[in-house]
Amino acid sequence: MSRMGRICAVAVAVFFAGPSSVSSQPRGDGEVAITPDVVYGHKDGMALTLDVFRPADANGAAILYMVSGGWVSRWSPPESAVRRFDGLLERGFTVLAVRHGSSPRYKVPEAEADVRLALRHVRLHADELGIDADRLGVYGGSAGGHLSLMLGVVSDDGASGDDPVLQTPSRVAAVVAYYPPVDLRTWAGPSERFPALDFAPELAEGISPVLYASPGDPPTLIVHGDADRLVPVSHGERMYAALQAAGVESELVIIPGGDHGFTRAEDRARAEQLMVAWFDRLLGTGR
Repeated sequence: MSRMGRICAVAVAVFFAGPSSVSSQPRGDGEVAITPDVVYGHKDGMALTLDVFRPADANGAAILYMVSGGWVSRWSPPESAVRRFDGLLERGFTVLAVRHGSSPRYKVPEAEADVRLALRHVRLHADELGIDADRLGVYGGSAGGHLSLMLGVVSDDGASGDDPVLQTPSRVAAVVAYYPPVDLRTWAGPSERFPALDFAPELAEGISPVLYASPGDPPTLIVHGDADRLVPVSHGERMYAALQAAGVESELVIIPGGDHGFTRAEDRARAEQLMVAWFDRLLGTGR
């Protein structure tokens, strides 16, 4: 079965669940409108959802954040999660926090299919969101970084058929990935620590972004620490080399002593500054 066939996509006439679902969160220079639990598809009788964070001074561009660590996609109250996006919101970016079908029930190929469906849904409903479908970025860390890279290097113009969501192109304009695993060919199989990796090894090539870098891929920033013991910095280096070989605008920043997850506050702050600056240069208004 194809990637698209694994998902039952549902197009809705109205993007938002309704006015009662929108709340506001104060911010230093204004308010952020929060629309939680927007349904972008269904699978196995369950809804696939994302949260929308829109600043009062939105600049028209949007960033999809991959809610994924170990391909586990956890829900958290959006009123507290909004703090994670302060840097982007201050620059006027609308942020969409995308959840996928989570490990242990679902595996990496299914998570990748989910976030691709979310991207198509967002592009289809860009006007209702008040965003420009051609000014979309994506970022995440670890598994979220892997999924971000997949959305960047594997794109299409949509599929044939009657479903308007699946007909919508799957493309982003900029990517940021923190400490991403980029080659799953030696990782696929039974894993006690990461059940999402327990899928047929022959599927690993199709979800290893290092194999798909090609001319025309969106500008991509990779931030990795050289003390990462979970996903070695060689993953970031290999991805960067593949992007450079393909002539893709790309940058690799290696943080000395940086571990997986950037547990030192100064490393997290630097990574965020790099990420916001990358998107601001490529997608923002330069204000």
